[in-house]
Amino acid sequence: MQKPLVCLCLTAKTLEEDMELANRYRHYIDLVELRVDLLDEDERLFVRDFPSMINLPCILTIRRLNDGGQYQEGEASRTMLFARALAFAEADVRKNFAYVDFEEDFHVPSLQDAALAFGTKIIRSYHEMHGPIQNLKARLDAMRTTGFEIPKIACMPRSLADVTEMFKEAEKLEPFQQILCAMGPLGFPTRVLSGRLNSFLTYTTAKELLPQMTVNNGMPIGHIDPKTLSDVYRFRQLNKDTVNFGITGWPLKVTSSPKIHNKKFDSNGMNAVFLQFPSETVNDAFMFAKLLDLKGFSVTIPHKEKIISLLNETDTNVKKIGACNTVINDHGIWKGFNTDAPGFKKALVEFTGLSDLTGKKVAIIGAGGASRAIAYALKELGAEVCVFNRTITRARTVAELFGFSYATLGPESLSTLHEFSDIIVQTTSKGMGAEGTPNQDNDPLYFYDFNGTEMLYDIIYSPEITPVMVRAKEAGCKVCNGLSMLHYQGDEQFKLYREMYENAQSK
Repeated sequence: MQKPLVCLCLTAKTLEEDMELANRYRHYIDLVELRVDLLDEDERLFVRDFPSMINLPCILTIRRLNDGGQYQEGEASRTMLFARALAFAEADVRKNFAYVDFEEDFHVPSLQDAALAFGTKIIRSYHEMHGPIQNLKARLDAMRTTGFEIPKIACMPRSLADVTEMFKEAEKLEPFQQILCAMGPLGFPTRVLSGRLNSFLTYTTAKELLPQMTVNNGMPIGHIDPKTLSDVYRFRQLNKDTVNFGITGWPLKVTSSPKIHNKKFDSNGMNAVFLQFPSETVNDAFMFAKLLDLKGFSVTIPHKEKIISLLNETDTNVKKIGACNTVINDHGIWKGFNTDAPGFKKALVEFTGLSDLTGKKVAIIGAGGASRAIAYALKELGAEVCVFNRTITRARTVAELFGFSYATLGPESLSTLHEFSDIIVQTTSKGMGAEGTPNQDNDPLYFYDFNGTEMLYDIIYSPEITPVMVRAKEAGCKVCNGLSMLHYQGDEQFKLYREMYENAQSK
């Protein structure tokens, strides 16, 4: 059965560096794309030799600035560079470029004739850097001017709804006769599920160079490195029978859930994949899940409360907590669960060594969906709790659910925070992905001086030690990040996902 190929975009400044990257990832890829526009100017003179240097099928690409590339010298110069790279064809086709990428509006008959004569296939590409493409099938058909091209469309979605529409339109296409991808973080699902798009290939970039792959004023292009694509997402094993799961939230820049759940799927022999699909709105996320028939998905900030109104059923935890972090698709009936509460409860007992918190005064920092589950678990453990939040009305809403105290999160509440400081549970996103010295921007408790007796549990797990944890640890406090909670609640999620997987297999 034919599957999408894995293409490594070579984006280094020299041919030697690109060759080293191709060799480093050779085990994970089928072909490479030489981005000539990213090479140093003097290196561009020798691109004709590159295919013979790597012994892999190679796409020749010289991307213009307005198509997301870096070539600025003009079309006459670019045409000459294409001609130089395609000239002097070898009898051994492995020493020629296997493909050349010409944009939809770039028509130079002599270059097209030379490519066809030398056995170099033409990829006819169109890049829309500021929005989606409508009527994909008609657009792709119009791009097949000679019948020999492989049309390619890459676009920048404005929302997850645009990505969902791309998958919907791709259902009309013949398998693997075109290349489709959505750029940016929203387009991530199109990289892993390129087979569902009927795309000829999926693009990847070396992990070392991913930070440099940006478009539209610094936005990440949305590539994944080939080793992660293979080892975490098991791309080579995906097929039409693969059962899809995932995680949604916004902006969802950091998540370990795909790594955790895909490892579980692999160790349990499940033909399933778990991927992230970030969405600014919960409605778009739900429509994506429905179209791709996801059998389950995790929900993170800020959608844990709003997702409830879209579900058919919810468990007791969701009803009591008012937040949902797990959704399953049980034969078209969408059911919501909260595994954060039991996951946190187990993690906190392990961290503190206390199975009963009676007499302990605990501060919850933040009043989002996660704080509700944590408050519920602390109530079960018998703790006396105060919820702190910058917006006092949100703190009150969470606190009143469980009969707790509440206060604003700021210097004005210092005395109250000191009172409820036996255990401090940090539930906000502040500090996620943060590096450097603790400050007001990355530390939600920047105004609080730890005395060394507090126990601090921060539900963030990336970085491993958050700025607020740094300060607490330096003061002598016992600290813990949220990785244990993630794993324990993930164990509960996996039980639900496995049940849905088995239901899908029994059809």
